[in-house]
Amino acid sequence: MLDDFVRQVTRRHFFSRTAVGLGSAALAHLLAPNAAQGSAAPSGVMTQFHHPPKAQRVIYLFMSGGPSQIDLFDYKPLLNERHGEELPDSVRQGQRLTGMSGNQATLPLAGSAFKFQQHGQSGAWLSELLPHTAGVADELCFIKSMHTQAINHDPAITFFQTGSQIAGRPSIGAWLSYGLGSANENLPAFCVLVTKDKGGQPLYERLWGSGFLPATHQGVQFRSGKDAVLYLANPDGITAAGRRKMLDRLQELHQLQYEQTLDPAITARIEQYEMAFRMQSSMPEVTNFADEPEHVLEMYGPDVRTPGTFAANCLLARRLVERNVRFVQLFHKDWDHHGGLPGGIRQECKQTDQACGALIRDLKQRGMLDDTLVVWGGEFGRTSYSQGKLTATNYGRDHHPRCFTMWLAGGGIRPGISYGQTDPYSYNIERDPVHIHDLHATLLHLLGIDHQQLTYKHQGRRYRLTDVHGLVVRELCA
Repeated sequence: MLDDFVRQVTRRHFFSRTAVGLGSAALAHLLAPNAAQGSAAPSGVMTQFHHPPKAQRVIYLFMSGGPSQIDLFDYKPLLNERHGEELPDSVRQGQRLTGMSGNQATLPLAGSAFKFQQHGQSGAWLSELLPHTAGVADELCFIKSMHTQAINHDPAITFFQTGSQIAGRPSIGAWLSYGLGSANENLPAFCVLVTKDKGGQPLYERLWGSGFLPATHQGVQFRSGKDAVLYLANPDGITAAGRRKMLDRLQELHQLQYEQTLDPAITARIEQYEMAFRMQSSMPEVTNFADEPEHVLEMYGPDVRTPGTFAANCLLARRLVERNVRFVQLFHKDWDHHGGLPGGIRQECKQTDQACGALIRDLKQRGMLDDTLVVWGGEFGRTSYSQGKLTATNYGRDHHPRCFTMWLAGGGIRPGISYGQTDPYSYNIERDPVHIHDLHATLLHLLGIDHQQLTYKHQGRRYRLTDVHGLVVRELCA
């Protein structure tokens, strides 16, 4: 009797027993036009922005494996001058190494095999491997002083995606979906694109998961096969009208179950079913490049015509943000070059450089770069010494968390600058360090969010993307 009384007087159960009910209210919201669409107002848990946003959406180009900053962005002629010499103890300072190179008898310095040149009015130094990125150098903000505590791939990638090295936290895209909601009722707020047929370190769905946030905020992965999203199409013999009737009856059953259990996962399940139903009509249009002008396709390069390539995913990302998807995450693997780096990194740059440059140009010519934030980077950098045998034409580099380079563009970022500085060996940071938490705080700031205020209470504690850390790097903001 006491349990029945408590259930009758709880606030949640009161609403569930009303004529509409929480499940029906959620469904009614989903079926109604988005009141925030076409305006700057959030539609998530935030009723208003914490401050005026400069970015409305994000495209995050994640280079999984750890690209070598020394061979791409952080020009260090001293390494070429001292090629083959031992890494000075005064530079290493007793810092830990991975088990892959920590037992080497020597740590010979390895200069880059590639030529560097300054580009644009900003004079940014870039490797010859990145001619297309160099062509948009004045639109980019290079952070030369990124650093992390993680020295191995899985915790390092998890750190960048969730703000924690330990799995289980919500990903950055899930936080944005939770806080800002969706600006397009027919597409997810958070979409994930993974380059097909790539080797290297594995990627896990938890990297774009919702963690302890409601499941509706997890990223939706697009694929390169016949069905861009798995299990979205109706089976043979099932019509759209039949699917609609089934969902209506299923929603009624879920409503009855919710009234008995008050389980919020039931409401999330209803929302996911309804989103899938609406995506059946929106997905064919957004994934079909037939309406793209030929000059745009040529700008992205020949790979753009092959679904699932990095180039095709970059163009698809632009089409998604063009339709007000909040957060699009691209993953491109195989930057983990412990050996054979000159050949390996050349191959990855060949697959990514042209599309990266094209994405920036494409967004700018459409007037979208000003409010679209583009992020490029991996989970850590690479060592200035060679892992394994060093020759005149070949070398490898181990993981290096103490300093590496990322670049940002658009969305309120100061263009044409290089922020931070490493030592002449690209081993330690000399000026203006930027931690992962600082980067996350800055990204949220550009989106109109105070990183200390967007929180979620879980198991008695309020969590946030930046945990209890993070400072906005205002020098990066325009």
